[in-house]
Amino acid sequence: MTIRLTVAQATVRFLAGQYSERDGEERRLIPGCFGIFGHGNVAGVGQALLEAKLTGSADMPYYLARNEQGMVHAAAGFARMNNRLQTLACTASIGPGSTNMVTGAAGATINRIPVLLLPSDIFATRATAPVLQELEDPRSYDVSVNDAFRPISRFFDRINRPEQLPSALLAAMRVLTDPAETGAVIIALPQDVQAEAFDWPDELFARRVWHVARPEPEPVAIARAADVIRAATRPLIVAGGGVLYAEASDALRRFAETTGIPVSDTQAGKGAVPWDHPLAVGGVGSTGTPVANALARDADVVIGVGTRYSDFTTASRTAFQRPDVRFVNINVALFDAAKQSATAVVADARRGLEALSEPTAGYRVSTAYTREFTEHTEAWTKIVDAAYHLGHQPLPAQTEVIGMVNEVAGPRDVVVQAAGSLPGDLQMLWRARDPKGYHVEYGYSCMGYEIAAALGIKMADPSREVFTMVGDGSYLMMAQEIVTAVSEGIKLTIVLIQNHGFSSIGSLSESLGSQRFGTRYRYRNPGTGMLDGDKLPVDLAANAQSLGADVLRTSTIEEFRSALAQAKRAERTTVVYVETDPLAPVPSSESWWDVPVSEVAAIDSTNEAYGVYRERKRKQRQYL
Repeated sequence: MTIRLTVAQATVRFLAGQYSERDGEERRLIPGCFGIFGHGNVAGVGQALLEAKLTGSADMPYYLARNEQGMVHAAAGFARMNNRLQTLACTASIGPGSTNMVTGAAGATINRIPVLLLPSDIFATRATAPVLQELEDPRSYDVSVNDAFRPISRFFDRINRPEQLPSALLAAMRVLTDPAETGAVIIALPQDVQAEAFDWPDELFARRVWHVARPEPEPVAIARAADVIRAATRPLIVAGGGVLYAEASDALRRFAETTGIPVSDTQAGKGAVPWDHPLAVGGVGSTGTPVANALARDADVVIGVGTRYSDFTTASRTAFQRPDVRFVNINVALFDAAKQSATAVVADARRGLEALSEPTAGYRVSTAYTREFTEHTEAWTKIVDAAYHLGHQPLPAQTEVIGMVNEVAGPRDVVVQAAGSLPGDLQMLWRARDPKGYHVEYGYSCMGYEIAAALGIKMADPSREVFTMVGDGSYLMMAQEIVTAVSEGIKLTIVLIQNHGFSSIGSLSESLGSQRFGTRYRYRNPGTGMLDGDKLPVDLAANAQSLGADVLRTSTIEEFRSALAQAKRAERTTVVYVETDPLAPVPSSESWWDVPVSEVAAIDSTNEAYGVYRERKRKQRQYL
């Protein structure tokens, strides 16, 4: 039996029938579609979504986004919140609409998060070429702007004939549900092909369940890893995002408690163990805690679970200083498991940790080692308390704002962030109590991710309050999805921090001898010719209000706390506006990040910074 549908109608009907399954629990793989319509998809995918709704032929809810990049961030936030077992589709019009999704696609792939993108493409028939917004490449008529997706996607296909669609859709689902290979999946749909009819076999639209595997570790790999761990005197666990995606927090906690090994975490893994657990030592690396970084420097064995060892995690390969340090890595992807010349255990994080329990039975770290990091953790707790209640004047410190959000947020509430100085301060200071309570995108650190992702997170779990913290720089990049949240009746609490510039890069610039050049939002000064005049009269709170959000302005930390509590009780998206001092003190991570400094310069501050850089660079190791 066959059914005659357009390519777009077939795509929508197929997607509505896809499910994922892990541990016996089934769920819709793609329960909805974000989209912005234009001349590339309005009569194709747009018509198909409308027809599905009006006829009931496919359950595929449509959500109108306001920015194409933003809707990919929202889909990524939704997918990450669902442990990569669900995601959302995103459709955009030809040309700029589709290429606006490239940044979001790159972020998803870098972070190993599944998203399905349906960019519209030029005419397959080339009947009217060149069409509006077509890239004319004299080397080939087969090239379009959508080819920009190829290097930053995990699967890419262009459907030039209806017959090509079934195999492409099946391959797309395979990649979306593969924990080791997932990322951005792209099916480019030429605008004429979208509207072309074809006789499709009924079985294309049958209900399909895609099993998301928990790869079991090889016994030999477990035995080798256990040998390394049993020989350790100063071991340290680094918990990455793979722990959360595999729902392995309990297995990690049991393994740590049995062995006594302290647990540090990455940005993606924060919350794997609650902050107040006796074995939790906080973030490791450039934006980590001095507790975890002190342990990392002297660790003889590092057990990485579900981490890809970004330069922030390894402090640009300066975090682990012992010449004889060895690594054991549990990761679903061999690519990551083999990093640092590790003893690799290719496995699901939960299965790998469970398999290690028997061969490491009886092993436990020394009492002296436990006492060492316990005392250090207790001292650090007092430093964080002080940073949370700094009493900085005349403007609050950012650490105080973080502290207030942390105190007002409930145990299951979610904090969302991605760029600027906030990710560093959050990893160092935030007290995560739930595996899903900390959502910081720091693989791509994409400005503008925060509000859009918060939308997807709230859609994934409406029972949680979502606090998205965004600086003025990131807010100005992308705040449009406030409108989407308002239109859909989705309640977010947005903490909008105004510090009149790029705080993170300003601090980095100063440390590199570049004197915060180009990092302040200021008028151009006629006297100097530089952007160092008075502050700009930009009213971001008024802007947020104009987008439909309720806005609470605050000027003191006491007002901020009261407004935050009010926003939490509210039923509508609410922005809490606060101005902070970008020069307020922040505790040191006692770590480093490799950002090269000019080797020659006519500026004294740059030459001084280069001397410091050379000293730090000498500690860099290859972990071979």
